[in-house]
Amino acid sequence: MLLSRRDILLTALWPMAKPLLGADPVQWPGFRGSMGSGIGDGLELPLSWNCDADAGPLSGILWKAALPGLGHSSPIVSDNRIFVTTAVASSGKAPLRLGLYGDNTAAQDNDEQSWEIWCFDAGSGKLQWKQVARKARPRAQRHEKASHANTTLATDGSRLVAFFGSEGLYCYDLSGKLLWSKDLGVINVSKYGIGWGYASSPALHAGRILLQCDAPDNPFLAAFRLNDGEEIWRTARKGVCERCWATPYVHAGDGPAQVVTNGWPFGAHGLIYVANGHGAQAPLYAIRPTARGDISLAGESTANESIAWSAPQNGAYISTPVVYGGRLYSVTNNGVLKCYDALTGSKFYEQRITPGVAVSSSPVAADGRVYCATEEGDVFVIRAGSTFEILSRNRMGEPCMATPALVKRLMIIRTVNSLIAIGRMA
Repeated sequence: MLLSRRDILLTALWPMAKPLLGADPVQWPGFRGSMGSGIGDGLELPLSWNCDADAGPLSGILWKAALPGLGHSSPIVSDNRIFVTTAVASSGKAPLRLGLYGDNTAAQDNDEQSWEIWCFDAGSGKLQWKQVARKARPRAQRHEKASHANTTLATDGSRLVAFFGSEGLYCYDLSGKLLWSKDLGVINVSKYGIGWGYASSPALHAGRILLQCDAPDNPFLAAFRLNDGEEIWRTARKGVCERCWATPYVHAGDGPAQVVTNGWPFGAHGLIYVANGHGAQAPLYAIRPTARGDISLAGESTANESIAWSAPQNGAYISTPVVYGGRLYSVTNNGVLKCYDALTGSKFYEQRITPGVAVSSSPVAADGRVYCATEEGDVFVIRAGSTFEILSRNRMGEPCMATPALVKRLMIIRTVNSLIAIGRMA
């Protein structure tokens, strides 16, 4: 059912069911953790550390593991194991251009690639296993700031799902055994000669895999059975969305569970938040789950019976906002942090974290702090609250594009060359 002319779609999916992905903070089962919230409390995470020898003595590092190839996917955690994907080019190091710029250039990275899943022990960083899902030339181009492994894995605690867009959908058990795979054909999000690359991660709920495949020629949303990959339904999105790279969000509230797609959707405090970071408006919406039909705002209005509040031109370009402690934190790609009242939309502050940074990673929150990683390789720890305060600036020594994973006493950070565990095990 169409909810907004600005490309917001909610689809009734199945009757209310208990999510397979629980709220246990020692698990981080998909992009932004349990239910895509980006939150983990009671974790005793570190405040300060240093992974850059050029910046001073190393500190706070439990372990550091080399991760070959190039991938912007985020790590996930299940039962003391960390899972992450990468794409390894047979021709050598993959090109990557970071920073703030508006070029539409596709990367010259179309030679043979190996799409791989790696599993590490969370306590030691020791490689447990790796699997090659596919080895071939890419079916679609990528942008020079993207990678051929942008999407984050998802797990229900017994199965591990990897989706590489045009390179296929794969399901493994947690020991690395391939259970099934499915070729969905070419899902090329390129248009006007721009090879952006696929980036929508899979979402899991009640034994189903949700995939958002917004290629301009044939965009669709689909559900597949987790145990065997059988397609359950597919909904065309032609005329609703031309291109999108966001991950579907499953909202399981008091009524039927709903799939929220487009933008950067997630839920908190009984509302569904959708941020759009591209175009003239780049709005941020807080939508009531009871919304139905066309809920477009009239004229200059910022709210109606379906939209609790909105903030025009305040969406983040790449990163997903996080709602924590009754406040919404959104980071723009040029490092401006905006803090709102999550229920009313009142802005508490808008503050540049530091001059000259670029941000692609999504902020995460835990224990009264918000963690923001930058492309320059810093992780800023900001006090959660209505006033802006940087508690620490921590050097990673390598650029950060992925979103950290949070588990008990441990923060897992994927940089462009490494997987790094910050903190300590019990």
